[in-house]
Amino acid sequence: MFGYINVNRKELHAEDEKTYQAYYCGLCQQLKKEGGIKGQMLLNYDMTFLLILLTGLYELDNEENAFLCPVHPTRRKTAYINAATEYAAAMDIVLSYHSLMDDYEDDGSHIKQTMAKALRKDYQRIAIRYPRQVSAVETYMKRLSEAEARKETNIDIVAGYTGEMLGAIFQWREDEWSKDLESMGFYMGKFIYLLDAYEDLKTDQKKGNYNPLLTLQVESNQEYETFCRSTLTCLMSECAKSFERMPVLQHAEILRNILYSGVWTKYEYLQLKEKKRK
Repeated sequence: MFGYINVNRKELHAEDEKTYQAYYCGLCQQLKKEGGIKGQMLLNYDMTFLLILLTGLYELDNEENAFLCPVHPTRRKTAYINAATEYAAAMDIVLSYHSLMDDYEDDGSHIKQTMAKALRKDYQRIAIRYPRQVSAVETYMKRLSEAEARKETNIDIVAGYTGEMLGAIFQWREDEWSKDLESMGFYMGKFIYLLDAYEDLKTDQKKGNYNPLLTLQVESNQEYETFCRSTLTCLMSECAKSFERMPVLQHAEILRNILYSGVWTKYEYLQLKEKKRK
C-alpha cells in the first residue's frame, strides 16, 4: 500500500538531491539497527518524506555519518541521522508489518506471512516505545479490514481509515504542530489508498479481489478517470495546505518537490503505461 510519496529527481537541484539521499541512507542505517538486514529491506520513500518533514519543522541537528554501502561499494556514502530518524524507522517497521499481514490475508502468501513473523519481536518492542501510534495503526487496520470484508463501496470511508492511521503516525509529538501534522497525514493517507486502488484495479478485477473503485469503473470509464484524477488532486491540495500552514524553512524545497510533483510520478507512469497498452 505504501511507497507512493516519491521525490521527482528530474526537478530536484543537485545539492537537494544529495541531501535527500543522505536522509534516505540515514533511514536505511537506522532500519538496520532496528531490525537487521530484514529491516533494511523495508526502506521506503514515504517514511523518508516524514523524516525530512519532521527534521525541517523541528529544525533538528543532524549527525553526519560516512559509510560503505554493500549495494554501492565503490565509494563512501553519507547518512544524516537525527532524533526523528529512529521514529521514522520504527513507524516504517510498524506499517510494513501490517502491510505484510494484510497481503497474506488477501493472497494467502506464506512468504509474506514468514516476513511478518520475522518482524514480530521488533514490532512488539516498538509498541512499547510508541503505544499511541501503534494502537492507532492496529485500530484503523482492523476497521479497514472489516470494511473491505463487507465490500464497502464508499471509498471515502475505506480511504479514511488509512488517512486516520497516517495522521496518527505524522503526530510525532503532541504539541502545537500536532493538528497540522495530523491533517497532513490524513489527506496523504487517503491519497495513498486511492492511488493504490487505482494501480491495482485490473489485477483485482482478474482475481476477483475487493477494490472500492470497481463499481465506478464498470459504470463509466470516462467518469472513472475524471473522478480519480480530481479526487487525487483535491486530497493532495488539502495535504499541501496543511504543510504550508507550518513554518518549515529547512528542506522546504525538497518537501515541496515531493508534494507538488513527486507524488504524481507514479500516477503519470500508470497513465503512460495504459496509453502504451492501448
